[in-house]
Amino acid sequence: MARIVMKFGGTSMAGIERIRIVAERVKHEWEAGNEVAVVVSAMAGETDRLVNFCREASALYDPREYDVVVSSGEQITSGLLAITLQAIGVPARSWLGWQLPIRTSDGHGSARIEAIDTTALNASLADRQVAVIPGFQGMALGERVATLGRGGSDTSAVAMAAAMKADRCDIYTDVDGVYTTDPRIVPRARKLKRVTYEEMLELASVGAKVLQTRSVGLAMKEGVRVQVLSSFVEAGDDPEPGTLIVGEEEIDDMERQLITGVAYDKSEAKVTLAEVPDRPGAVAAIFGPLAEANINVDMIVQNIAHTTGSTDVTFTVPRAELPRALDVLDKARGDIGYSRLIHDPRVAKISVVGVGMRSHAGVAAQMFTTLGARGINILAITTSEIKVSVLIEEDYSELAVRVLHTAYGLDAEDDAA
Repeated sequence: MARIVMKFGGTSMAGIERIRIVAERVKHEWEAGNEVAVVVSAMAGETDRLVNFCREASALYDPREYDVVVSSGEQITSGLLAITLQAIGVPARSWLGWQLPIRTSDGHGSARIEAIDTTALNASLADRQVAVIPGFQGMALGERVATLGRGGSDTSAVAMAAAMKADRCDIYTDVDGVYTTDPRIVPRARKLKRVTYEEMLELASVGAKVLQTRSVGLAMKEGVRVQVLSSFVEAGDDPEPGTLIVGEEEIDDMERQLITGVAYDKSEAKVTLAEVPDRPGAVAAIFGPLAEANINVDMIVQNIAHTTGSTDVTFTVPRAELPRALDVLDKARGDIGYSRLIHDPRVAKISVVGVGMRSHAGVAAQMFTTLGARGINILAITTSEIKVSVLIEEDYSELAVRVLHTAYGLDAEDDAA
């Protein structure tokens, strides 16, 4: 017998027929003798609809009341799944965030989980009752509903698994695992059996949409074994399980390869400040105001100083934040002292990720050589211990992903493609 958390996203819960399929999957685990808690998202598109209602009601809405509204989507699906499970003979009940309770910080709209009381939940599971828990929500100070930010249901599921000391956390989504890259771009992409927490964290942060970054970071911190599975395969019919995300010690050296995956992200924009005075504090004058405006900066390149005593600084910001970033930089021009502000939203970030980089040289050189051979110019570079990212023109993004996938030997064999 195992203790399992099962999480189902919005596409899995999009209507009663889909919820019935989810219920059958849950029943399959319950009949196997497992203790099961289920975390659910709102129906696909429902949270967007509720957010728009809030914006229509008032542009300056109270974030506490916003949380009351947008958290209702998960409340509906948790109740519907409990009803559906009961109808097929599985004892089940819903537990809202305030009923457990799930304690969060006071940051309405982007709260962080601080503690989960599992006393009542453990008693319910011991009674062979399936617990259905709405994701994305908890209870903040003043007994107010608080939400965790978009994509927060993955974080809810991992937090529940950690609090319950679950054997694993199964994340059911519209893909059947983590691939070496997006199969829509590279049909010969391979599904990975196992990925380390670090690799998944890097992949999620640079564009892979399978899991939310916060949830992966929490899983790594708490040691929660996470499995990514498809919710569109009938229970018991999947000959190949999804992808297991675990600690590096669980992956045998025979399974490990140099590069695990290639990711891309078209959601960033490039900003260049020309002829910034080359003096102490100049860079702080650029990024301080952006930080105060809560605008995240990613890739940063500072060119060598000109003979005029100035330098050029290039960096990226989220494309959606570009207008605000330009406004902040324009207002701070007197303090920064740049001569020109150049921006380009038509860029893409391409990243190669793999723990094998730690012990192998030449990964970055191969990336640069491969892109150069196809005439793809590199605009900026960042690296970490297990990742190399480059910024290129957006029009070349799919070509870059395909050639790098082949260059690092990630293509599936013909008979497995």
